[in-house]
Parts: sequence; structure tokens; C-alpha cells
Amino acid sequence: MKDKDYSQRRACKLVSIAPKTYRYASKRPADEPLRQRLRELASERRRFGYRRLHILLRREGVMLNWKKLYRLYREERLMVRKRGGRKRALGTRAPMTIPQGANQRWSLDFVSDALACGRKFRILTVVDDFSRECLALVVDNSLSGVRVARELDWLIEGRGRPVHDRERQRHRADLAGDACLATRPSYRMALHRAR
Repeated sequence: MKDKDYSQRRACKLVSIAPKTYRYASKRPADEPLRQRLRELASERRRFGYRRLHILLRREGVMLNWKKLYRLYREERLMVRKRGGRKRALGTRAPMTIPQGANQRWSLDFVSDALACGRKFRILTVVDDFSRECLALVVDNSLSGVRVARELDWLIEGRGRPVHDRERQRHRADLAGDACLATRPSYRMALHRAR
């Protein structure tokens, strides 16, 4: 309207808005005392969101719609940051040691699949981490802990026990050392599982 000397009606038609929309003046009150009190409460209670601030204002006798309070809360930029997830261990973990020879560390994992008829089966795989040699593949419909311990005992009888390794941070189930392979044939074993 300033640059081209267009009338208000013509300028509104060019930008596709109604002249009434252009001329509209808000009659909404400024709510300055309410905004001031809201800022004070938010500075006192930093972790309170708009719902809890609404309760505090109600206790003081200020009755207003929660939607209006939320609009004022947003306009004053009082939003509270969401808390982060659970705290995790700080610091760097020691990297997993790389085996320097065969039969130093074994890893095991379970793989499952299904036949064409829909029947599921599981496979226990035991791999030497140095040579990447597959030491055992045990296939069955279900593999119990006793069965896994029995298969590992047979594997130890045939190949010998893995060399003792003190490192305990593993990305898979680790069968290194005495903590994982029990010396007596009780078929109990503790598998160290880490993410």
C-alpha cells in the first residue's frame, strides 16, 4: 500500500486475505499482572510445568482456563526441559582384548529359524574368536541350559579348555576363563552378558 499507492481493499485482494482480517485489532487484555506472577512462580519452582503452576495460581485465587495459562506459559518461554534418560556409567571402557592365538577365547550365540511348515528350531554356535573357526553347531527344537553345558563339556574334552582370560567386558556371551567354564561337571555355568 505504501510503495504502489494501492487501496486497502486492492492490496488485501492481491495477498488473498479479507480486509476485515487486516483491520482486526485484538481486544485481548494484556494480562501483565498474571504474566508477572507466572514468571515469579516459575523462577521459584524451576522444575514445575504449566499444570503445576496452574494449581499454584488456583490456590492463590487466580481462576483461569488452563488453555489460556498454557498460551501465556508458552509466550513467556517458561517451558521446562524434559529430563534426560537414565544415567549411564561415565568414563571410557577398556577395549576388548584381541586374542593372540587359537583357543584363547570362545564366543557363543543362539540363532533361530523356522522350517517351511512353520516349526521353529534353534542353533547354538560356538566360534573361536582368533581363528574364526566354528567349533560347534548344535541344532534342536529347544536348547536347555543343561544341554548347552553338556555340549560345552564335550567341546572342552575334544579341544581343551580356553586359555584363562581376565577381561570381562564382552560384546557377546564369553566363555573364557574359570568364571564361565566350571571345573566340576555340575553343568552350571555363568555366562557374562554385556551389551
